[in-house]
Order: sequence, then C-alpha cells, then structure tokens
Amino acid sequence: MRRMLFCLLLILPLCISSVQAAERIGLVLSGGAARGLAHIGVLKALEEQGVPIHAIAGTSMGAVIGGLYASGYRAEEIEALALRMDWQQVLSDSPPRKDIPFRRKQDDRDFLVQQQLSFRDDGSLGLPLGVIQGQNLALWLESLLVNSSDTRDFDQLPIPFRAVATDIASGEKIVFNTGHLPLAIRASMSIPAVFAPVEVDGRLLVDGGMVDNIPIDVARSMGVDRVIVVDIGTPLMERKDLLTVVDVLNQSTTLMTRSNSEVQLATLKADDILVQPELSGYGSTDFGLVSPLIAAGYQATQRLATRLAALVPPMAPAASIAARQAAEDRSPLITAVHIENTSKVDNQVIRRHIRQPVGQPLDLQRLQVDMGTLYGLDYFEQVQYRVVRHRHLENTLVISARGKRAGTDYLRLGINLSDDFRGDSAFNIGASYRVNGINRLGAEWLTRVQLGDHQDLYSEFYQPLDAGSRYFVAPYLQATAQNIESILDRDPIAEYRLERYGLGFNVGRQIGNSGEIRLGVGQNWGEANVRIGDQDLPSFSFNEAYTELRYSFDTLDSLDFPHSGEDLSLVLRHHEPQLGGDLRYRQWQLNATKALSHGAHTLLIGGRYARTLDDAEVVTSSFLLGGPQQLSGFSQGAISGQNIGLGRLVYYRRMTQQAFLPLDFPVYLGASLERGRAWNRDNDFDSGVITAASLFLGYETPLGPLNLGYGFNDEDEQALYFNLGSSF
Repeated sequence: MRRMLFCLLLILPLCISSVQAAERIGLVLSGGAARGLAHIGVLKALEEQGVPIHAIAGTSMGAVIGGLYASGYRAEEIEALALRMDWQQVLSDSPPRKDIPFRRKQDDRDFLVQQQLSFRDDGSLGLPLGVIQGQNLALWLESLLVNSSDTRDFDQLPIPFRAVATDIASGEKIVFNTGHLPLAIRASMSIPAVFAPVEVDGRLLVDGGMVDNIPIDVARSMGVDRVIVVDIGTPLMERKDLLTVVDVLNQSTTLMTRSNSEVQLATLKADDILVQPELSGYGSTDFGLVSPLIAAGYQATQRLATRLAALVPPMAPAASIAARQAAEDRSPLITAVHIENTSKVDNQVIRRHIRQPVGQPLDLQRLQVDMGTLYGLDYFEQVQYRVVRHRHLENTLVISARGKRAGTDYLRLGINLSDDFRGDSAFNIGASYRVNGINRLGAEWLTRVQLGDHQDLYSEFYQPLDAGSRYFVAPYLQATAQNIESILDRDPIAEYRLERYGLGFNVGRQIGNSGEIRLGVGQNWGEANVRIGDQDLPSFSFNEAYTELRYSFDTLDSLDFPHSGEDLSLVLRHHEPQLGGDLRYRQWQLNATKALSHGAHTLLIGGRYARTLDDAEVVTSSFLLGGPQQLSGFSQGAISGQNIGLGRLVYYRRMTQQAFLPLDFPVYLGASLERGRAWNRDNDFDSGVITAASLFLGYETPLGPLNLGYGFNDEDEQALYFNLGSSF
C-alpha cells in the first residue's frame, strides 16, 4: 500500500506537467502597416522564453508576420528579411528599371512625364481599383512562401494559421483557413484605395482591419485555451493635427479599426495576455525604422516575462520550438510549367520570358527578374506565380498573367520652356499615344506629337517576329520642323526654318533588357526657308536617302534622376544618291552617360560627340547643342554645327529623406559644368570651346520630374529653364 502511494506521488507531478503542456496558446497579431514590424520583436521574445504557440490569427501586417512564422520561419529569419528588405520597391508595382524590357525604357526618352493615362479598347478611360496593384508585394510573398503556398489547409502548416480580410462589396468578414497562403495574406493587407482589392472566388477583398483588426475571436475559434494579443493599432490623431484631406482620410480609417478593436479587446479574460508595444513615436509608413520597431515589440514582451513564464511547459526548451518550425525545402524541383493567361498576348510570349528550365530546382532570383520583365510589357494587371505540388515529387510552376482591366493603350504628356533673358523663349508641349497588343505577338503602334518651337510627328508600327520579341521590324513615318541658325565666322547670319518629312523601315534585335540594335533604310524630303536674317540667302528643297545602324544600351536605374548605371547610344548614317538622295556623305553620333552615387550624392559623367565626314549642306546636316546641361545658358538647340563635341559633369544631392511608400517625391539640388564646341566642315565656322554651367532644383512630382534651372556660360549667355519630364 505504501509502495502504491509512493508511486502515485511520483506520477502526480508528471500528470500535472502533462496537463499544463496540453494547454493551447493562441497568438493574435493586429494590423498597423509599418508598426506591425513590432510583431517580429514579440516573436523573438516569445522564442527566447520558450513560450509555445499552437495557433496564429493575424490581420493585415499581422497576417504577413504571422503567416511567415506559421509557415516555418523563425523570428530571427523574419527579422533578417525585414532589415534587408527594399520596402519602397516591395510596396510599389514597377519592377526595377534594369528588369523591364528595353522598349519600355525607350518610352522615357522624350520630355514626357512618367505617369500615363490608360484607355480600354472601346476608347474609355481606364482607372485602377487602387493606387498600388500589389504586383511586387505579391511576388515577395510568393517567393518567401513557395514552400507552403500549395498547402490548401492552413491547419497543416507547422503552426495552424488564419488571415482576416473584408469583402468590400458586402462588408462581410472573410477568414482564410484554406486556399493559397500568399494570396490570403495579400488580401488581408489590401488597404482600400491604396492597394487594389484581391479577387478570390468572385469576391473583392480588402484589408481585414476594416472589420476585425485584432482577431481574438478568430483565434478562440481555433480551439485555444488562452491568447497572447499584440495590439499595435494606430492611435487617433488629435484635433490640432488634422490639417489635410489625407489626415482626415487616415483618421476615418483609424476610427473604423479602433472601433472594432475595442470590441475585441473587451473579450479578453483574466488569464489572457495583452502586449502593447510603445509605438507613439512611429507612424504606419515608417518602414525605414525596422530596428527600433522590432526593439519596441521585444521590450514590451520582455516586460511581461513573469506572466509569460507561466505558459512555458516544463522540459520544453526554446530549441524544441525552433526544431518544430524548421522550414521545408524552398527550392522545389520544377517538372512542368503551366501558363494561365487572360491578356492580349499569346501564351508563348509569356513562356518565352520565363527562363526556368524544367527538371531543375526553382531559381527564385531569376524568376523574380523574369516576372518583372513580364510585368514591364504593360499588358498585365498582375503577373504572379505559384508552385503546385503533386505526388511522386512532381511540381508545376504556374504563371498567372491577368490582363489589365484598365486598358493597355497609353497616353503621356509633357511640357518644357526656356527663356534667355533677352526676349527669346522656346516653348514645347508633347504627347505620345501607344496602342498595345495589336496582335498575339505583342505588336504596338506608337505615335508621338510635339508642338511649339520644335515641331515633331513620329509614328511607328513595331512588330515582333518571335514570341520573345528578340527580333522585330519597325516601319515608321515622321515629320519635323525646327529652327537652325546659319553661322559664319562665329556670327549668325540667318535662321532657317527647316521642315523635313520622311519614312523608313528598320529591322532589329533586342539584346536582353539592356540593349537594342537596328539596321534600317530611310528617305526624307523637305525644304529650308530663311526665317530671320539675310533674305538674299537661298531657300532650297532637298532629298535625303540613307542607310542607318543604331545601337543603344541602357542600364540606368532611372532616366529622371539616375543613381547608377550607364546609357550609351551610337548612330552611323550613310547618305547615298543611289537610294534617291541628293548627296553622298557619312555621319556618326555617340552619346554616353555614367551615373555614380554615394548616399544622397550623385555624379553623372558623360557627353556627346558627332561628326560629318564628307561635304554636305550645312543646314540639313547640322547637329544641335544648347539647353540645360547641353551648354547651359543657351536656349535649346541654339548652337548648330556639322560637328559637335560636349563633355559634362552633373552633380545633384537628394535634399529630402527617402520615404518607403510609392508616394515618395524627393527634392534634388544640383549643378553642372560643361565644355563643348561646334564647327562646320563646309565653312570656317568654329564656336571654339565654350564653358558653361548651371544650377537647378529638381522635384519628382506625382506627374513626373519637375525641373527649374538657371544656366550661364563664358559667351555671356544666360537662360532660365523649366520642364516637366525627363531632364538629362
């Protein structure tokens, strides 16, 4: 009897430990955009203390952090991801410029603004459902969750998980417990109007914070005994801080989330634990403050260490928790590639841009680049991928390309002007219209119009010859009218109005995303009439016919205010009477720019050099200099010569802090130093070497770069410049 009693006494503690170990703990992670990075610090502290987590429910940013943790990432891995993340890139739609097709890079070459209006096939204006479509965010989530993305039942994840979203049509709360995990998380954080809604099973879903920002009820429905709740919600702004329409809109959203949050917090029980990190100094867009936000979550959890210790079962060190959350293989072997396509282009066009070989492990880095290239074609509202796992270790890479509902035809506008303080000013406005997806190979029709001092009409039909758009043909029509000064012995004797009309045909090849080479023939005809000056000088008509070789290379990260990369173009042209021209002569022109940056400082090094190698009519064979950073102080195109040379250094510094949302409109202050020369082959004109400089203020507005500059040179010329559009 005594032996039996002794055994019972030995077994009783083990039974109590077993009961304690069986207690299920649920973790509730609330929404709050950048403030949600504090969740990472909470997870770090819980891991260190050995607190087991048996279920996770999250909303918005809480769904992001919670979903990663539930799928197998440890807190330190999530912290490393957050610290090295380019948040501005992830929270935008545009892929890095180096990844987009070369032809799309060329769209920025004129002084047209970045923003473009899209039109549907019926001609109606297409407006998106959100400022951000979530292209890069979805790709980021997919790349991180590729090992779990095909887990249809979220209870089968290393930790059971739920994400909360809102049906924007009905206001109904949607709780994801099955489906595609990256899509569920993406839907949960679709802030209305900022991110486009996510369509799932016919529903349009937005941020879950609208109906349940702290989903305690969802966690309890997962069968937990008690909950650890992390509240990082944005506090209400005071009356004195409500100054703009944006403030009022943000306050309206906060009112909605705080209201449903208070309802959920009221359900907390005595044995539940509420973690409220000190985040009063942080906003919902402070993605640049990753470390302090994580630290705030960690410190708040550490302060509750005594209460949390009661949740730690005996004989369960933190190492065991880490072991149960070990991530699966994140580079599955791809045995097939499948295309889901609702766009204007053929499946083969999409497949040709995906370089993932069948029978090889998934190359996530290369796939991310390929997805950026596809999205850069401008046919798709979103381009996403997922890995579908089958039996017998078979994995299908599925590429989903959804055509743009807002339309794929684009209008862009621009304006620039200059004034030389002497009553001579130049003014130009421009527009381009591009019709995309004329056929299944992705043919385009681009028309560009410019009115003002320099008039231009250019229309090109671009037809790819293969699914990858490597080879193409491009017939075109053009008409230009501009003023050209005729100079003799450094003195202008007349200003001609040169009108030129032409057509041509190019064949070419794109060289990856960085370059293009074209070989073509063209014919121009026109006339040159004396506009100002000696009226006894002859007016004349002319015919030109030529063959042309054009090479272009562009790796700049931005055409407006580049920080890295190179830009190079070379044009060789041979005019030939046997093709129908008046004269035989050769010309070539080289343009080069190199961008170097350190922190907020950027230096551009570059120049132009062009030569006319044979005798030709001066007015029709001249190249132009003048304008900002092209011998500043002169008006645009004020200097003409059959041969030109220009070298320049351009420095600018970013004057504003970098924002980590697409609504980042930096201000730059800069200066340039230039030396150039123009001279003729057919007469004695030689400008000599001219030294010029400029000061400018640049601002990247929502419409595009706005530049205001003042230029001057050693020829006592001065000018003010203003332009909305590309600068350098």
